Amino acid sequence: MRSALKITIAVAALIPVLAFAQTRPKDGYLLDSAGLEVKAAGANVCVRTTQWTPALATVTCDPDLVPKPAPVAAPAPKAAPAAAAAAAKPEAKPKKPEPLNIEEKIELQGMEFNKADMTADNKTDLDAFIGDLTKANKERSAVRFGAIIVTGHTDRIGSMKYNMKLSEKRAITVKDYIVSKGYDQKLIFWEGKGPKQPIPVTKFCDNKMKRKQLIECLAPNRRVTVEIVGQADPTPKPAAKPAAKPETKPEAKPAN
Repeated sequence: MRSALKITIAVAALIPVLAFAQTRPKDGYLLDSAGLEVKAAGANVCVRTTQWTPALATVTCDPDLVPKPAPVAAPAPKAAPAAAAAAAKPEAKPKKPEPLNIEEKIELQGMEFNKADMTADNKTDLDAFIGDLTKANKERSAVRFGAIIVTGHTDRIGSMKYNMKLSEKRAITVKDYIVSKGYDQKLIFWEGKGPKQPIPVTKFCDNKMKRKQLIECLAPNRRVTVEIVGQADPTPKPAAKPAAKPETKPEAKPAN
């Protein structure tokens, strides 16, 4: 009896409200004449219609079912002015110029037939050649030697075996001379090529020539090649001079 009495009382409480309630298509709740959701008396609960689905939930009746708006992203901090950013960074140091790769070669020609000795001209030419490289000029600093390559040569007269040995002796003679000038022997590489690399002009020396004439014609092949490989720093360019200011002439005095 008591349960039936409670149901009767609850329905009776809704009768005055329902008398003014109305529904509209796609409304999930009963609405009163003012268009507001109807709530059960004493329960503070909105009265749902048969059309109600979670998608029709409202903030007033079912706030937990309503999707919460996405949080608004905080505005990105304003970038510092370019001038301030540039001032914060340390000034870049000027790059050091790349070193120059140096490859220079000289042919010490005219060695005596069947001998490994250097001539006086050979020594003079070699001294000047090395001396120029060890001095700075307008384009570079003194060259730092990385390797000195010494190659001995002969003419074509005689056997290949004999000429190979003679060319090696000539290379050793020049190598020893360079070492005597104070250069590190570890930097020097030497070999003999015999008659394998003749000077092009000697191709006109005919074997039918008289022996003395042929020996004289082939003289350029009796030589030692010296090649120096190293590096040097480029000479820094002088700073540009400021433009001269035009001289200001004193104002002429007015004639009396």
